[in-house]
Amino acid sequence: MYVVAGLGNPGLLYKRTRHNAGFQALDRIADELHIRVTKRGFSGVYGEGVYNGERVVLVKPTTYMNLSGDCIQALLHFYKCPVERLIVLYDDVELPVGTLRIRDKGSAGTHNGMRSIIACVNSEDFPRIRIGVGDRRSGDLKDHVLGRPGKDEQVVLEGAFDDAAAAVRLILEGKLQQAQAQFNKRHIGGTKAEQ
Repeated sequence: MYVVAGLGNPGLLYKRTRHNAGFQALDRIADELHIRVTKRGFSGVYGEGVYNGERVVLVKPTTYMNLSGDCIQALLHFYKCPVERLIVLYDDVELPVGTLRIRDKGSAGTHNGMRSIIACVNSEDFPRIRIGVGDRRSGDLKDHVLGRPGKDEQVVLEGAFDDAAAAVRLILEGKLQQAQAQFNKRHIGGTKAEQ
């Protein structure tokens, strides 16, 4: 089985902000896998389904971002899911808008949600998909991630959510390296994205 987590902040105030890119990507996956993410528990909202013969649980923590690990740890424990079968989707300010970076493991970097998960599950050894939301050199980090993207930026992000959903499907099929090869080199606006 797999647990797929999209990170974000709960509530209408944060809906469709850059920091909620993980939630938005998870919604796309839920639609494609026909999984209703409506059950409440484990400090989150989640749903269960089957894809490619594997049981899949999709979850959005309803804690604030910096406590995301509480939800993930509880869900992994309940389902007896090994941490290596956790996939996390989240925003990244270090990547250009719409760019994906898929890794099989690694540190949290500057992301508080990932820091919380790694601390709670006591491991960095699980796949993650980082969704680029653009840099914030022109202003404050908090204002940037809690801001809503403009119309053009949102169009690019919608494409990234589609790509993230396709990447998750590949990982669920045991094709993580194929997902990396296909999506880590995404072209944005006709130019090659940063490697």
